[in-house]
Amino acid sequence: MSINQFDLRGDAAAGTPIPIPHDSVAQDPISRFAGDATLGSLMDDMPVGALHRFVVWVVGIGLFFDMYEIFLVSSIGSALQHEFGINRQSADFKLLLASAFIGMFFGAFCLGSLADRIGRRKAFVFTLLWYSAFSLIGAFSVNASMLVACRFLTGIGVGAIYPVADSYLSEILPRERRGRLAAWAYTTSYVAVPLVGFLAVWLNPLQVGTVAGWRIILAVGSLGAVFVLLVQHRLPESPRWLLARGRVEEAHAELRRFADSAGASLPAIVSAGPAKPHALGIGERIAALRQAPYGKRYLMLAVFHLFQAFGYYGFGTLASTVVKSRGFDVTDGTLFMALSFLGYPVGSLLSIPLLNWIERRTLVVASILSIAVFGLCFAYSANTVLIVTFGVLTTCASNVFSNAYHIYQAEIFPARVRSTAIGSTYALSRIMSGSLPFLLLPVLNQYGPGAMFGVISVALLIVAFVVRVLGPLTTRRSQDEINPV
Repeated sequence: MSINQFDLRGDAAAGTPIPIPHDSVAQDPISRFAGDATLGSLMDDMPVGALHRFVVWVVGIGLFFDMYEIFLVSSIGSALQHEFGINRQSADFKLLLASAFIGMFFGAFCLGSLADRIGRRKAFVFTLLWYSAFSLIGAFSVNASMLVACRFLTGIGVGAIYPVADSYLSEILPRERRGRLAAWAYTTSYVAVPLVGFLAVWLNPLQVGTVAGWRIILAVGSLGAVFVLLVQHRLPESPRWLLARGRVEEAHAELRRFADSAGASLPAIVSAGPAKPHALGIGERIAALRQAPYGKRYLMLAVFHLFQAFGYYGFGTLASTVVKSRGFDVTDGTLFMALSFLGYPVGSLLSIPLLNWIERRTLVVASILSIAVFGLCFAYSANTVLIVTFGVLTTCASNVFSNAYHIYQAEIFPARVRSTAIGSTYALSRIMSGSLPFLLLPVLNQYGPGAMFGVISVALLIVAFVVRVLGPLTTRRSQDEINPV
């Protein structure tokens, strides 16, 4: 019997040599790993099983409530203006639009690296519970100041959850199906966008007893906490993260859970001795991000997130305001927004085959340029049909872009610093999103929609350029190949 070594180094962490009897895996679906296998290669090439799909489903539902929160205030903005006596040109209205995004900045920046410290599973559950709680409290707001404070605190949890989810999905999904399965999770989340739009059309004008409709819309956002409490005990931890923390036996156990659910029997793993923990502190993680090739990638992602918010959140936050500026009334503006937001789940569905056919870097660049073109067409549309058409096309392109970049950014860093890299750069998009009402509304009010979308288009051209020049190729490559030691 020949003996091969199973080296549990994962994507960067040194592990303990493990003997594998070659004959014991000869007929196994993943027997091709024997001879030069790592935990990372086993996860990359494992068949998709029930546990993979369960994580995709749970993350998708969790992100559903995240997207619900992100687009909430823009959907109920007109009702809030009436409730609290504020107008769209006032500082109070701009602060109301911006408050959640400011919270998202602090959440992504301060809590985005939480998953690198406590694990993907615990961080996902914690952030979802956090923003669900403050969303419910916000439904009982007695004035605009309380609502702004609640939206800020809700935003902290919302800002943290996407870096956690991106890292989680990237680490557990096999490389051949990584893009498609992650896109299904994101597609599930984007159903929330038209849902909150149509809920706003239905509930904004209503008064259910003494309760205003917009309060019900806010309360619905808290249901995510109920869901996560029901399923959190079944969620696995990322074997890659456990290995990066030196918790080898636990990494083995989670690896076996994934293999068992996929019907792939792994060989017996017998540790030759205790592994030395090698968890990195925040200073060490930042130092690691300065090393080649990650320094260039980190710079690319920082510039990317600084400017991509102009296209994605600029349209989502200000589209109804643009429609109202063209002379449509409040009801027409809210209905337009609900119709155009249908493009979010449609674009997300469209991204599933595209992520399989097109290199992810190319798809990111092509989709961001499409947002610029469709956004300009939307700005210069002269009738309702064209406004809705280009609104749908813009949101559709936005979610092809969003799915592609969320998968892409999680692939280009190793597990030991992945959530830190994503969270710290993603925070830039959140603070920029919070600034957009203050930056773009004056342009809209003084120069019109064309000028505003011209500014957005310049920002998106910068994004396309920096990704094309500095971004690596990732599609169908293993994590170890993308992220060399």
